[in-house]
Amino acid sequence: MNADWTSALARARAHAPYLAQGLERLPALAELLASGDGEAALASAKEAGEGAPTIGSALRREKQALALALAVGDLAGAFPLLRVTGELSAFADRALDAAIAEAIRRRVPDAEPAGFLALALGKHGARELNYSSDIDPILLYDPTLLPRRERDEPGEAAQRVARSLMELMSHVDHEGYVFRVDLRLRPASEVSPLAIPIDAALTHYESSALAWERAAFIRARACAGDIAAGEAFLAAIRPFVWRKSLDFGAIAEVGRLTGRIRANHHGPKAPGPGFDLKKGRGGIREVEFFAQIHQLIHGGRNPSIRLRGTRASLDALAAAGIIAGEDAVLLGDSYDRLRVLEHRLQMVADQQTHSLPLDPAALDNVARLDGLADGAALVAELAGITEAVGQRYDRLVAEHAGEETSVAVSAPRSGAALAAEIERLGFPEPEVLAARIEGWRSGKLRVLRSEAARAAFDAVQPRLLAAFAAAPEPLHALLRWEQLLTNLPSAVNLFRLLEARPGLADLVARVLCLAPPLADALAQRADLLDPLIDASAFDLPGEVFDLVEVMARGEADDDYEALLGRVRRKVGELRFALGVQLIEGSTDPLEIAAALARVAEAALAVLAAATIAEFERVHGRVPGCALVIMGLGRFGGGALTHASDLDIVFLFSGDHGAESDSGRPLGATLYFNRLAQRVSAALSVPTAEGALYEVDTRLRPSGAQGPLAVSLDSFARYQRENAWTWEHMALTRARPLFGPGTAQDELRTIVRAELTRPRDPAKLREDVLAMRAEMARHKPAKGPLDVKLLRGGLVDLEFVIHYLQLREGRGLTPALSEALVGLADAGLVPSSLSEAYRLMGRLLVAARLLAPEGREPPQAARAVLARACGCADWNGLLAALATARQTVAATWSATFEQELEID
Repeated sequence: MNADWTSALARARAHAPYLAQGLERLPALAELLASGDGEAALASAKEAGEGAPTIGSALRREKQALALALAVGDLAGAFPLLRVTGELSAFADRALDAAIAEAIRRRVPDAEPAGFLALALGKHGARELNYSSDIDPILLYDPTLLPRRERDEPGEAAQRVARSLMELMSHVDHEGYVFRVDLRLRPASEVSPLAIPIDAALTHYESSALAWERAAFIRARACAGDIAAGEAFLAAIRPFVWRKSLDFGAIAEVGRLTGRIRANHHGPKAPGPGFDLKKGRGGIREVEFFAQIHQLIHGGRNPSIRLRGTRASLDALAAAGIIAGEDAVLLGDSYDRLRVLEHRLQMVADQQTHSLPLDPAALDNVARLDGLADGAALVAELAGITEAVGQRYDRLVAEHAGEETSVAVSAPRSGAALAAEIERLGFPEPEVLAARIEGWRSGKLRVLRSEAARAAFDAVQPRLLAAFAAAPEPLHALLRWEQLLTNLPSAVNLFRLLEARPGLADLVARVLCLAPPLADALAQRADLLDPLIDASAFDLPGEVFDLVEVMARGEADDDYEALLGRVRRKVGELRFALGVQLIEGSTDPLEIAAALARVAEAALAVLAAATIAEFERVHGRVPGCALVIMGLGRFGGGALTHASDLDIVFLFSGDHGAESDSGRPLGATLYFNRLAQRVSAALSVPTAEGALYEVDTRLRPSGAQGPLAVSLDSFARYQRENAWTWEHMALTRARPLFGPGTAQDELRTIVRAELTRPRDPAKLREDVLAMRAEMARHKPAKGPLDVKLLRGGLVDLEFVIHYLQLREGRGLTPALSEALVGLADAGLVPSSLSEAYRLMGRLLVAARLLAPEGREPPQAARAVLARACGCADWNGLLAALATARQTVAATWSATFEQELEID
């Protein structure tokens, strides 16, 4: 839209006495605005304080000129909302900085300002100040650095600076004022001094801060004074603001607070005279809280949404899939319009108001200042905006406000009452079980020894008992729950999460009774449930490059150890969510296997890149050489289970005789072997966040006796001259996973050449059969569901595939499903073998969670296992498995001219 400066000036003079007065006082600035040169007007406004007799006078003059230039440019359509609020916020930064320096020099005239800083919160922190905003800084100081007179104590000197700053900023005279300053957001404002030592503030936020203070710091930034110290302080309290684990107690408290704000607002409930654009239903504050509550919930695990600006935060939440894209657009557009109308109210008389005038003529005046026909048009527009915002905020408050009386309603019951409830739910031996649960509360479980923990447990206990009673194996689930609580260092957050999301209790009960590996993981990390509050947790993870971006995303000051922990945390969450998808039957196990492989590949890429960077800082680089990582087995084939190791081989490109360019050079072979050890450790060594993967490097040239990393040339020579048949079989599932593109292409060429070279079919058959017989002797099946090692199972099927791949040079792809299609198209195997593979593949993936020992699982898990494999019931699954094994046995016989004995 083209700027209309003439209309803007006319409306300013006709409808905004404050602006009209400014145009009379500042004729040179008015002339620039009339000429339509908004940028020159802004530049002139920023120089308005030059030559003023005092700092305070200079700031007041600049404020008056800047407010006038921005207001007219806003009315003209020349300056968008973020430009207006950004310029006002930048001026607040400059003013605070100048006031801090002046306040210090008033007491110590020759001092260089140091050791004192201001943190901007609220709209100032977000760079969203309006025309008549207060600013709400927190003032901090370093007692060792703050300049002071010799007889002054540091605390006394800091309070003098704070009081002088307040006077400079808030004093009103004929030139106006700079900003009203409100220091009530400081820690314990009712008893604390105006300026607080940095260490004392750190202690407060680490130990005794309230829930609303977390929300306040979402938009905090260091804005004036010692900026570096302010940024260091914000970095230090980052764990307080952005928590890795959900704190539903704090989130519910923020929800209750926002609900009370609405309930205690006594103005009109709908747009009309007196309606408050900020506090009213569907107003400015509700859009801000909508963004901030979602940020509190998800920001600990997703740094991409840790933004200060409201519109930017909404867009980031939508991009992360946390809120709907259409909600982000509607709320963002509504917020912008509400803020513009807020500005119109404040332009009239430079008053800090957010309410529509009560007088109809004054309401018409505001509407016409904005360019609308009258007050009725303004009210009608606001009615549509606030209703749309209010509906969305209503849902949010209902979701997060929680029940104020939930603890009281769920107060602990007597043993008899608990036993009666347990009996009603259908548990056996209710008195014994009630006594056991009472024992938890009376000190048996460490996590229930505090009053807060017992209160949180009492609030969720009835829902949990009902969930366990409805689970397939109720008593088993309850006993696993006891084991989980025994292992956890703290469980308050878990109880609050289950209270806030009752549906998760049913899910926890099913996990505990159906999937021992998931139950074990949950016993180590209860926060694995956190991501499940989003429906998106039941979507399959994206492509590898998307996962790499998510895992690599962290804080600017994160170190290598932080990255190791972050990757472990994210992988754990993804693996747990995929396990839940499997037991819930929402995703095909074959898709879960592919997703698990993508997760592992992304983790490998992120950790390898970070380890290389860390290693190069100490040892330099080897010019012309690079690390290459190859996956084999299920990893190479892109289909992992929850129990899979990572089969990898470390290689390097370039000349093995080269040396690193560090001060103490290393030969290439030694360099890349040490680097490979570091990468392997990054993938496998447990940290505070737990373990990641078991890494198996025994498929490297010369096996466990050979060096961990060899050059591509050495690898090619070994495969050509020394490798055994089983090593060539392993190569059929080889896939480059990491390294420069040219090096990966070179590796593919090496592998392809080895797989397609001519072979003696008789010798190949002899080697394959001998190898399978040896394997059968030393690794028998663990149980009737060990579909991998059972005769006629997956290992026999894979041997058939690899034998034909090497004999015929056909179907050469690491993915077994694709290899089978290629071999079937060539007439080498029946098409029915693909269906047998899919059934057994699904069974392998699902059984790793539901029957990890390979034995028949309990009755409830059998139904889940059958459903995961596409069968109607357990007997149907057993019949389908028998048919699949017969298909493999028949193909084995046709391929090797040897009968395969199966049970």
